Amino acid sequence: MSKTYFLNELADSVSSLNTFSIDQLADSIGGKIYGSNGYKASNGFTGIFETLNEAHEGDIVIRHWINGRGVEIANEKNVACLITLTPKEDALEMAEKLQFPVIVVDRIEFANAFAIKWTIDNLVPDCKRVVISGTNGKSTSSHMIYHILSHAGYNVFTNTDAKSEFNTLIDPMVAKLISEEVLANQGVDPRLFNFICDIPNKEVFDYLVIEVSEVQGWGTDLMENHALIMSSAINPDVGVVTNVAMDHIGLVNSIEDVFEETSGVVKATSKGGVVLNFDDENVLNMKQFLNDGVDAYFTSMEKGLIEDYDANSDKKVYFDRDEKKIKYDGESILSFEELPFTGEHFIRNILSAISACISLEIPIEDIVDGVKTYRPLSRRFTRLYDEPIVIDDFAHNPDGIKNTVRASYDLAEQLDKNDLYVACAIRGSRGETLNGLNSEALAEVIKELRHRNDDLIEKDPSAKKRKIYLTLSSSVDLVDHLNFVEDFEKDIFFAKLDEKHIKYNHFEKLYDALGYIMETADNDDVVLLIGAQGMDPASEVLKDILGH
Repeated sequence: MSKTYFLNELADSVSSLNTFSIDQLADSIGGKIYGSNGYKASNGFTGIFETLNEAHEGDIVIRHWINGRGVEIANEKNVACLITLTPKEDALEMAEKLQFPVIVVDRIEFANAFAIKWTIDNLVPDCKRVVISGTNGKSTSSHMIYHILSHAGYNVFTNTDAKSEFNTLIDPMVAKLISEEVLANQGVDPRLFNFICDIPNKEVFDYLVIEVSEVQGWGTDLMENHALIMSSAINPDVGVVTNVAMDHIGLVNSIEDVFEETSGVVKATSKGGVVLNFDDENVLNMKQFLNDGVDAYFTSMEKGLIEDYDANSDKKVYFDRDEKKIKYDGESILSFEELPFTGEHFIRNILSAISACISLEIPIEDIVDGVKTYRPLSRRFTRLYDEPIVIDDFAHNPDGIKNTVRASYDLAEQLDKNDLYVACAIRGSRGETLNGLNSEALAEVIKELRHRNDDLIEKDPSAKKRKIYLTLSSSVDLVDHLNFVEDFEKDIFFAKLDEKHIKYNHFEKLYDALGYIMETADNDDVVLLIGAQGMDPASEVLKDILGH
């Protein structure tokens, strides 16, 4: 494949310029200017893309929507201009009245992509860039890559955080954070410079490790080709795709849709390497989109299949289940005991991180040491307590739920613990389809593990009978209106469990749900907490309940 332009040929050219006019900016992102055809600030654009709350004179503000009062605030702050998708109420009238420049666009992601590309090209042009995407595991993979590189002594930026607040790229946050780091690296007040590109010491990063959503939308509207647009803006030296599975229901409605969106990472990687999950048929099929000169690296949990695959051994990183070791180029590099976490889906993330760093030509000993010293993000199979063992995980879609419940059950078996208690937060304001799929995933994995235990007892009557108990929460005491669980969402969740004859308890409040579990579970049991926003406060809730 030949590389396409970022957005379009004009945007590709303008985003690489040191300075640009408001007309060039508007034309590049497909926008129309209202109010004034010149920047508001007398010195023009500072070189910083910002949010309205934190903007200074000369910054460019990007917001999804703005009303008349917001335009007034931007004018009072003397920002260069404001870019928005949705001007509400009297926004445009206020722009005309104040002669303040507002650019209205059809796709706000074009503006944010432009901001990322301009910031990278002009502030940190020589750094290597890694882009990670996929339905599951992208945060853990990107955070591990970040740690390996940092531990090896490099200066690294990442947008990955525990709650995935900065990884959507639907606001100017990545451009803003990079600019802030450049400004913070100065020995004098950075605002003494009228233009950030005039700052002498801008090269603060050796690597950028940026997580990109595989599917992105605003409300119910799909931001088509999001991964392709954002990855093209970043211009990665390494692209990583973890897996393809159903999530973001309503934005996409088939696995084919997810495949098409996620494959944008591969299409946008025009140099270096691409890391593909060999065991995921859809990810492996993305090999067809490789650009000329780009190397493919493959990760796998299936030793026999990956060893027989037609690719050089130095392009394969896999886990040998028999020897319980990670292997690269046919040699063992890490033992099972040396891994920071041992659930199968997390080992896949480790394989992706190792492969990305190999593609960056990081010495293998530095990669191995980075893996050994890694500490996971919060809510990534995090062990909160020991008696009983309490595991907290961000699992929030069907594949993530199945993998995490299996990993918890495996842990109970490995440590000879008794029963498994699963607490799951229903996803509020996510609709029937996703909640139905999440509920089906829970039912399927619980039945699978119960059958596994029955088979074990049939072969060995002395084997332990290990029960699985399910508790659900709507977390109405702790979620905001954007994550409130509606009655129809509860109904579909309950119905899918009822169909599979899975018993459960439901509590409206998370405090009540976790209080019930901690009163019921014995010290020799395992407790698993899963879910997104509704389970995010769980660790703090448990501190209140347990008093420590």
